[in-house]
Amino acid sequence: MLTSVDAHTSQVDDFAVLFDRALHDFLSTRHDHAPELADELRGMVLAGGKRIRPTFAWWGWRAAGGAHRADAVVRALVALEVLQCCALVHDDVMDRSPTRRGRPSVHEVYAARHRRERCAGSARQYGDSAAVLVGDLALAWADDALVTAGLPADALHRGWEAWQAMRTEMIVGQHLDLLAVARRDESLEHAIRVAALKTAAYTVERPLHLGAALAGACPEVVECLREFGHDIGVAFQLRDDLIGAFGDSAVTGKPVGEDIREGKRTPLMAIALSRAQDRPAALGLLRRCLDGGPVSVDEVLAVLVELGAVAAVEEHIELLAASGLAALERAVIEDDARRALVRLANRAVTRTT
Repeated sequence: MLTSVDAHTSQVDDFAVLFDRALHDFLSTRHDHAPELADELRGMVLAGGKRIRPTFAWWGWRAAGGAHRADAVVRALVALEVLQCCALVHDDVMDRSPTRRGRPSVHEVYAARHRRERCAGSARQYGDSAAVLVGDLALAWADDALVTAGLPADALHRGWEAWQAMRTEMIVGQHLDLLAVARRDESLEHAIRVAALKTAAYTVERPLHLGAALAGACPEVVECLREFGHDIGVAFQLRDDLIGAFGDSAVTGKPVGEDIREGKRTPLMAIALSRAQDRPAALGLLRRCLDGGPVSVDEVLAVLVELGAVAAVEEHIELLAASGLAALERAVIEDDARRALVRLANRAVTRTT
């Protein structure tokens, strides 16, 4: 991959400062709204995160020549970070994840509060229900952030198509993820489709689309940016799968091997299963893992390496990165934005958190 983009670090960092200020400003205006839910939502949004979605959107806007009304655009992109909070809160409930960003998951916070205050009923059900409402509130606030940012009406109209598609694709991808478990779908094709919808579309592809649309990009530029975003987004999810299995909890803020314990139907696992067909012991271990049976995380990780599944995923990441960068190279866009997007792509597919 290309790496000659270090000179543009300051431009990305400048956006990060502007964005964090806009994010804090937006959340401060919501402090008095639904306080028992809003406080936890605010804490979740500000607890960390890579801000990758608004950053890609910003450079999609810059790539298409965006230069004016920058303050309104930055405020509009707050919507992406708040939408991400909706996805994370709901995802943690569905996956029974105990932690997020180094702190207890939202449903765990409310369940603990229920037990501490000796409330009636099930603490787990209360925690899950409250977390669903926090996620719903985040979805509502994401819309608010976009439509109240001060964008010109024509820009908001152009961006609305990408915004609508992104919200729907995120939810459809999450449902497909649930279906994969319910139906025991272990195909690589299905796992890649889930990655494309659940992560790639709303992490890279649609944010780029949104930013470019706000700037009034022509269809050809949007097409190239979306192709770039799709490939880099899928590569991002594949990297996330590896981190979810092999990552350091001190760095990721999540328990080591959480994806293994949850038996997630990831492309990594799909590849391993296909390669284990003539290895009964390995196949049995992987199936116990997927079925929620007792397994050693270390043993599963060792099998994933021995079967060559990890190497295969790494190779696929490289191929997707190359394909995405080729699409970006075809786009007629601003040079500084092209260099920044190359840098962001490098970060996305080589990260460790």
